Amino acid sequence: MRQYRNRLTLIMLTLIGLSMLAAGLAMVTVFKQSHVQLLEDNMVREIRLLQTMMEFPDADSPDAITYYTNRSIQLEELSESRVTFILKDGKVIGDSESDPLTMDNHAYREEMLQAVKEGRGSTIRRSDTLEQDMLYVALPVKAGENFDGFVRLSVSLKAVDQGVRQGWTVMGIGLLVLFLIAALVSYRVAKGLTSPLEKITRVARRISSLEYDARVKIHRKDEIGQLAQAINGMADSLQTQLRTIRDNEDLLQSVLNNMTGGIVMVNGAGQIILVNRAAERMLGINAEVITGKSYRELKQHYELTKLMEQGLESKEGFHEERNIYYPVESIIRLDGVAMMQEEEQESYRGMLFLLQDVSDIRRLERMRSEFVANVSHELKTPLAAVKGFAETLLGGGVTDEKTSRSFLQIIYDESERLNRLIGDILELSKIESKRIQMDYSPIHLSAFFDTISEMMRTVAEKKRISLELDIPEELFMEGDEDKLRQIFMNLLSNAISYTQEGGRVKLTALEKHSHGNAEDIVEFIVKDSGIGIPKKDLPRIFERFYRVDKARSRGSGGTGLGLSIVKHLVDLHHGTIKVESELGIGSSFIIELPILQETQETGS
Repeated sequence: MRQYRNRLTLIMLTLIGLSMLAAGLAMVTVFKQSHVQLLEDNMVREIRLLQTMMEFPDADSPDAITYYTNRSIQLEELSESRVTFILKDGKVIGDSESDPLTMDNHAYREEMLQAVKEGRGSTIRRSDTLEQDMLYVALPVKAGENFDGFVRLSVSLKAVDQGVRQGWTVMGIGLLVLFLIAALVSYRVAKGLTSPLEKITRVARRISSLEYDARVKIHRKDEIGQLAQAINGMADSLQTQLRTIRDNEDLLQSVLNNMTGGIVMVNGAGQIILVNRAAERMLGINAEVITGKSYRELKQHYELTKLMEQGLESKEGFHEERNIYYPVESIIRLDGVAMMQEEEQESYRGMLFLLQDVSDIRRLERMRSEFVANVSHELKTPLAAVKGFAETLLGGGVTDEKTSRSFLQIIYDESERLNRLIGDILELSKIESKRIQMDYSPIHLSAFFDTISEMMRTVAEKKRISLELDIPEELFMEGDEDKLRQIFMNLLSNAISYTQEGGRVKLTALEKHSHGNAEDIVEFIVKDSGIGIPKKDLPRIFERFYRVDKARSRGSGGTGLGLSIVKHLVDLHHGTIKVESELGIGSSFIIELPILQETQETGS
């Protein structure tokens, strides 16, 4: 901007200088012309005065040249002008500075010709003798029969030139002073014009550097003020648009980051341009590393890359499921969507791949299928026994009363087992669908487990199993008493069933402080010295109908749903359950329940 200011100042000074120079030339020209015109008019008056006052003898007389030469010398002293007497034919008969006899004919001199034609002649030409400009003025003069010719006066223009030079000097000094003043004024004017432009330029550069809060602080009503307002308006618009874009980007990024499904976007060249967190987690990749690279970099997922390749080649959508084994084994549903430009249907921009982990869904479907199969199998066995023994009795094939009663007892036992199985299925269904009412109330644990001990001690004594309870007298907690009784009856019953005769079952309770949150918990441990559980079965023991020793559990009258019911009831109490076991040594079921239930869950 400083360069523009200097250029503007130079342009203004040039224009002012040229104007002043033209004015000076015009003034000098007018001055010189007016001075010369004044001299010429004076010389004309002097010639006419001379014509009136002077006597003109006969120009043809022998002493005419002498007379006119002397008179011209006298007149030069009086008028300070060169005086020349010229006859009509151009012959010089008197001159104040030269010998007339040696002078050439003056008939064709410019001033003579003009005098003949216009009655008055004047010209300016350089005198070779004097080496200076001379003004010549000639006027026709006729004095009777004695003289018919011209009187010419000439005067040096040295004084005029000197006056012009003095005028140039004075005018030059004046012009120089005016030029300096004009330079100062021009610079101030240029600065006044460019200074707000510099401010506007600085603000524009700040805006281009993403400083959208920059504003031009100029309050004027001229074009520069309008430009400043336009810049400020543009900055306001950009700031508003940028805020909207950032809000939309933040919202879009938040949506992408919090989606449970994975997104991988691949452009038409096969480069990955977008990966969200869910896709990172599913595929075990890092978005910062993989973005900008080819989708073929996903080498550990060969099946997925083949599907991506097919989608990019066909440019058509698809829906497929594939198993992946890294970072964990899972089932991924991959939906491919071709991305097209909305305005131009033929503009292909790549593929959008949506990834969804359907492992849990498929596992639940498998569990549902297994559950139906298990229920069918569990129901089929007692029904077949009841039907077989009933047909035998109805056929009259048994006449012995003792045998008949034995068959009837079996029918009764199998029907009871069938009834328990149906009851457990209904109970588990209600628990899983959250349709049971949780009635939380304070429970004195010592008294609570005394009632459970009385019910279970008879069963334990039949197998000579020692049943021990270690419950602090002062320990209280909040819970649903019926549901808690169901939990510990199931665990103690299982412990007694899977413990050999002469074994030991112990239940302990201990108040603890949880490190994960501020609430206190009660830890219950049901420990037995039974047969134990193989490590491969530990992750599945809480599944429905899952039995470690299928033959023995059926023989004990178990339905295979007890531990599954226990797991769900513990969840309803906002607790956790885990198991530790070693084959041949025994098992320990560890339950942690909060002392206070903060939320009351009511099934609908």
